[in-house]
Amino acid sequence: MNITRVLAIAKKEFLHIRRDPRSLGMAIVIPLLLILLFGSSLSLDVDNVPLVIWDQSHSPQSREYIHSFTASPYFGLKGYIASYQEAEQAIDTREALLVLVIAPDFARNLESGQSTTAQLIVDGSDANTATIAISYAQTITASHTNKLLLTANRQYNGKTPSVLLEAQPRVWFNQDMSAKNYIVPGLIAVIMMVIAALLTSLTVAREWETGTMEQLITTPVKTHELILGKLIPYFVIGLLDVLLAVLMGEFIFHVPLRGSVALVFGLSTVFLAGSLSMGMLISIATRSQLLASQLAMILTFLPSFLLSGFMYAIANMPLAIQGLTYLIPARYFVAILKNIYLKGAGISILLADASILLIFAVVILLIANTKFKKRLV
Repeated sequence: MNITRVLAIAKKEFLHIRRDPRSLGMAIVIPLLLILLFGSSLSLDVDNVPLVIWDQSHSPQSREYIHSFTASPYFGLKGYIASYQEAEQAIDTREALLVLVIAPDFARNLESGQSTTAQLIVDGSDANTATIAISYAQTITASHTNKLLLTANRQYNGKTPSVLLEAQPRVWFNQDMSAKNYIVPGLIAVIMMVIAALLTSLTVAREWETGTMEQLITTPVKTHELILGKLIPYFVIGLLDVLLAVLMGEFIFHVPLRGSVALVFGLSTVFLAGSLSMGMLISIATRSQLLASQLAMILTFLPSFLLSGFMYAIANMPLAIQGLTYLIPARYFVAILKNIYLKGAGISILLADASILLIFAVVILLIANTKFKKRLV
């Protein structure tokens, strides 16, 4: 390998990027906009669930029970209703996700020591949100029930019973239970995968379309030198994107970085090498910028977004899909970034995922070089 020829190709690609503002904008501005957009809008937290109440009891007991809902940050009271018809209308118009119905005999049953019930009508069109909201309501109801039992016990026995079993949860790694703390690191991995593959998917295809590939073929530059030379500029831009993404996570989204910054950039270089090589392989195989960009988007965005564990737990997927996720490089980089950001993990814990990314980068680079040689024959 001749380093001089590699650097000459890299210099040529740098000049092209500098003279093409669209490529530079795609390389730097788009990742920042995507991180800002997704990081600000994407959240798995369920709070301020719209709630309407039909209180048929109109008693101090029912108002106390209602207060346990309205005092919670998870529910937002939208108003009171007086019939099931109004409850149906509130759900149909999406004014409310939940309707709490308190029976007329609510207070009477409590005063007589009998069990009583409250009805919760839930809009199940969004199953995930509905399930979480039901869990919130059940927790609030259980807490209110325990409070009533303690009060009744004090009235009848004159003393407060001791708690037989008390769970004291302790949250590790994400003490604030903030969704952004694990969404932003995963988002960095997904966006870098998409942008890196999309950028290099246009490089070789552009040479074929503009007719400059024939000129490069006549030079002493070998195929692997040409590939490496074209990868270097986008590799530098990719590292710049990682730096900007880390800074945005720190100062805009206030996501704590508990691990080593050097480890983030060190493993990012491995991931970028594989992502850029994948885009290069697509560019070599298609020889068309339009087809290459579309194929790069299909092969990177959807798999990285859906099958990397970024949004959905891989353990909950069907077994066949779980097997497919092992072929998605973003799966390993998402796990790496989450471990570094949230747990402060070291290289000993991340070595297995890092090794897989390295193998992926080497294999894709070799395949791209072999495919390019066949194209030139």
